[in-house]
Amino acid sequence: MAEPTTPVPTEADEEALARLRYRKALARKKRKEREAAGEIKELNITAMMDMMTILLVFLLKSFASSSAAITASEDVRPPVSTTRATPKDTVAVTITPKNILVGEREVLRLQNGQIPADKVQGRLVLPLDAQLKKEVEKLKYIAERNPSAPFSRELSVIADKKIPYDMLLTVLYTAGQNELENYRFVVLQKEGE
Repeated sequence: MAEPTTPVPTEADEEALARLRYRKALARKKRKEREAAGEIKELNITAMMDMMTILLVFLLKSFASSSAAITASEDVRPPVSTTRATPKDTVAVTITPKNILVGEREVLRLQNGQIPADKVQGRLVLPLDAQLKKEVEKLKYIAERNPSAPFSRELSVIADKKIPYDMLLTVLYTAGQNELENYRFVVLQKEGE
């Protein structure tokens, strides 16, 4: 019976094994160098301070601006008041002698300072109603997803001081039909107070 023989390692096999170990060690060394290259050894405090300064200026600038910005125009001259209350960020309806706007978008052009008869159904202004529905849907959508921004049912009215009271009532009625029940009238602060 012949006994199984174990192969005797030759010099060529030992050399191939040594090469394999060397390649593995070299690959391990390169991998460690690549990993070390991605690490941050120290923080550059100057760049961090520059970034923080830019963020601070941006935040101060954005918080300092008023949420109810009135575009300067010849059409709108709000009444003057002595109030010290600051406007809130709400749906804004602007009534000028020429048109009615929701935010910055014109929804109705007035004819001779009056709402056209074909655009009104009772006291409901149809184009204004459609636009306010969109705004309310958008605010409700935001409120569903962001609990810190609840739907407040508030409306800011920016109206020229010469707008007839009846037209103002019609606009407020239309807003009320769209769940905007709390009205804030934007006025100019009296100078010197």
